[in-house]
Parts: sequence; structure tokens; C-alpha cells
Amino acid sequence: MPTPPPQRIRTRVAVIGAGPAGLSLAHMLALQGVDAVVLERSSEEHVRSRVRAGVLEQSTVDVFDQLGVSADLHREALRHKGFYLRFDRATHHLDFHADTGRNAFVYGQAKVVGDLIDALPGRAAPVIFDAEAVAVEGIGTDRPEVHFRTPNSTGVVEADFVAGCDGFHGVARATAEPHVRTVQRVYPFAWLGILAHSTPVTEEGMYSAHPDGLSLHSMRGPQLSRQYLQVPHDTDLAHWSDERIWKELRHRSAADDADELETGEIIERSLTRLRSAVTEPMRVGSLFLLGDAAHILPPTGAKGLNLAVSDACVLSNALGGYYADRRTDLPDAYSATALERIWQTQAFSWRLTSALHRHDDEFDWPLRRARLQRWVASETARRELGEVYLGLPFPTDWRYR
Repeated sequence: MPTPPPQRIRTRVAVIGAGPAGLSLAHMLALQGVDAVVLERSSEEHVRSRVRAGVLEQSTVDVFDQLGVSADLHREALRHKGFYLRFDRATHHLDFHADTGRNAFVYGQAKVVGDLIDALPGRAAPVIFDAEAVAVEGIGTDRPEVHFRTPNSTGVVEADFVAGCDGFHGVARATAEPHVRTVQRVYPFAWLGILAHSTPVTEEGMYSAHPDGLSLHSMRGPQLSRQYLQVPHDTDLAHWSDERIWKELRHRSAADDADELETGEIIERSLTRLRSAVTEPMRVGSLFLLGDAAHILPPTGAKGLNLAVSDACVLSNALGGYYADRRTDLPDAYSATALERIWQTQAFSWRLTSALHRHDDEFDWPLRRARLQRWVASETARRELGEVYLGLPFPTDWRYR
């Protein structure tokens, strides 16, 4: 049977990737009357089932409210005022809500993505699943093309602009790479994570800072917990038995004001190596980078999804201005506008990561303890931390006014 000719699709904005950045952007553009097509290399089933943490800032939830995709979120999400902090065998609750009047919302990324997919059909911003973008051509022109392939055919999306929301190793970032600079910091440690049938230690997440390293404890249900251990960067999971994991979690989280950590069946384990990265500029010609395609953060503080939505707001505002009034200054300013908040968030992630994780020198624990004590004792220090944890304002509205 002969190979069918490539299908050609014409749209204003070609969006690569159906994660939080790409799907949020598609909604924002549709509500401004800007047509877009989303290409996603994975199946819809896979996209909906990708299990990733989801701690949403107040700013992100406010945007989802405006987009009309937050009904399930408000029914199902756990509202957190802050987090628990344990060190020197004592437990403290950092109540950022009391200082700021805002909340964080625990709602899995798969649920976020599912809500966004479910609401798209009525907004005429189609998602083509099982469509892998293999090349982005013509980014130096006003008619770039995204070439893609599906299991049964190939195709080309012709657009005015391309939004690369396909991650750090995606084709969008690879296309931009000769024209951008990426700065990185690779941390000498990783997170060994488990999902276990055990009672969560607190109703909100808890960071246990210990001279031997971090342990993190969070809730996934009344009898289901997600917990992490700081381990060396080159750790082999095969060397960590269930018994060894629980022993170390209990050691690092031991407290005089709480019961011993409950153990249970470990049903999932993973290893996450920590790093930070920022790519500048986030625009090359008609190609824009969003989310993980432009920046990576350590999981401490759970900021990645929120920054992706923030990027989408900035680009939606810029492209809304371009199509409404032919303003080129807003797309030109996209990178500078988005990067200011990105670097503030990177600074927060570094501050939290450095205070909670072990660094191997004799100054380490006394310095970390001093910072932790300050967060507990000082309303001013706690407010500064909480402002970023619960979400700085996004740089722009998603709507062009």
C-alpha cells in the first residue's frame, strides 16, 4: 500500500506538547479568538495517566478559575496553608496562609491535564495525540512549519508562531539550541521516592531536615503516602531494600513530639536526580519555549507546573496583542518578561534546597539549622518564604486588554 501524502494543517499557533504549558496556552488563545493546534507525541491515555506531583500555587488556581477548568479542582484538591518543618527532633508548622491570606492546592498533574483536555473540544483548539513532532523548520521566517508523524501517516503544521512545550529533550528546544544559552546547576544528590500503603505523618507536606540529609513526607490519601530520601546522585536503587528505606526514613524523621513513622508496603519507587537550568532567550524568531523546554527546577517546593502556566500567560498575552493590534513589542518582550519570575522562583528553589539538604562540609548543619530557626522564629522571614511558596503574581494577565 503506498504511503499517504503528508497532511497539511494551517493554523496561527502550532503548540508542541500537551502538558500543562501547552494545554493552558491552547485554552488561553482559544478564549482570545486565536486558533491553535496542539501536537502530542503520546497517546491520550498515557497523557492522562502520567503520575506527577501537583502542588498548585494560588496564582495558578486563579488562572484555572478564569479559564473555567477548575470545578473538579475545587471539589477534590487538598488546601494547604503551608508545610510542616521538622528538625532537632521538633515539629513546626509554617502557616503561610496566616501571613498572606493565600493557599496552596494539592491536585495531581494528571488531573490538571485531564481537566484541560476535557474542556478543549468546545473551544476549537484540537489536540492531535500520537503525533510526534520531528522537525521545526523556518523559525527565522513568519511561516514556520512543524513536521510530525503518527503511526499511520506524516503531516505538517504551517503556522505564524510555534510554542515549544515539549520538555527539555524535545524537538523545540533542540531547534533553538544553536541560538540560545543554557546555564545549569547539577546537585550532588538525588531523591529516592516511594509510594507506600502507610498513614501519612501530617495532613500537609513535611520536610524533615537532618544532619544526615533530607526526608520528605506527603499525603496521597488517608492510607497512602509519598515519601522521599536525599541520597547521593549516583545511587543505585537496587542497593536500597524496603527495610533500609524505612529505617532511614524513621531515623531522619524521628521527633520527641510525634509517634514513630508508620511503615507499610512499598508499591512504587523512583530516583530523581536534582538539577536547575535556565535557557535564555526563550524566543528564537517565531519559536517560543515554555515550561521544561526553557527551565528545570529541583522538585523542592514543587514549582515546575506553576512556572509552565506562568509562561503560558505571558505568551498568550503577547500573541493576543499581536493579533488584536499587530503589536510586535509584546512578543519581542516575552523572554525578558517571563524570565524575571523564573529567576525569582529559581532563587526560592535554591534557598529551600540548600537549607533542607545535606552538603558535605563542617559548616553545613550549623548554617542550615540557623536558617531553619529563622523561618520558625521570624514572621518576616516566614512571610518572605511564604509569598513565593504560595505563588508570586504572574508577570501578565493571560488576556490582552
